Amino acid sequence: MTYFSEKEEGERPQEKEEIGEGTWGGIRALITARIDDGSFGATYPISCEDGRGPIGTDADTLWQAMRAEIPNLQERMLPPWYHREDMPRTLDVLDMIQFCWRCVGKPIQVSYHQHFQHHHLRFDVEEGRENFRIDANRILRRNGLAYELKEDGSIERLLPPMLREALTSAHFQTLDSELNRMLEAARSRILDPDEEIRREALEKLWDAWERLKTQGAGSDKKAQTNALLDATAGSSSPVLRKALENEAHELTWIGNNMQIRHSEKGKERVAKVEHVDYLFHRLFSLVQVILRTNKGL
Repeated sequence: MTYFSEKEEGERPQEKEEIGEGTWGGIRALITARIDDGSFGATYPISCEDGRGPIGTDADTLWQAMRAEIPNLQERMLPPWYHREDMPRTLDVLDMIQFCWRCVGKPIQVSYHQHFQHHHLRFDVEEGRENFRIDANRILRRNGLAYELKEDGSIERLLPPMLREALTSAHFQTLDSELNRMLEAARSRILDPDEEIRREALEKLWDAWERLKTQGAGSDKKAQTNALLDATAGSSSPVLRKALENEAHELTWIGNNMQIRHSEKGKERVAKVEHVDYLFHRLFSLVQVILRTNKGL
């Protein structure tokens, strides 16, 4: 569903990294509603006393299982968690969304038990998961959160639009399988919600860059890099060739003088996650243009 405000003003940019109280309240309400209608009975059921099948969700068992798989909840939140306003960490909320997607199903009433006055249920897991995914993503989207629950139940961080498009369409098929592995590791990790894993993506990309520079013709790394840049710019673009050389030199300098590939004391740490995205985008753009114009690599 598209809200009227989105039709009039466009969707809010999904840029926020931290889940606030309003968003958490919406996620908590979404989970609570699925507890109340029995949806989590697909995995954690309350069973009919006469043994005729599930009749709802065992919320206590659900909570214990969730706390076992998301250890931070053991310290930060006490039961009954779905009636409290404790604010979990952003990463824990995202883990909760993933956990709930895995456990949910659409409850379908199959018979009515007159004596106990309850319905017996069966569950459509596929439809239940999809409905939960749609509802969770709507809350994230409406609040401008840079995360999305995917069809396979994973959470993916949404990058700035230009970088998102480049990464989505990227397929690494060079003749160097190790280079392909390094580039794919960088591509997948930069999509992770965890900031530390995204920093690892930056390191992987810089390592891939150092390996890529050896793929050109020549007797040493400098000559090989120059051969790659020559082929990338072409003989009719000397200004672009110079710009590529400057960019390659600057990016190599950044990698050697910041805590990206090296962690010695005195190296400057990449301070903000926005800086991680910027540096990743900058180097990834150079790597991409080299790969696309040097088909024989």
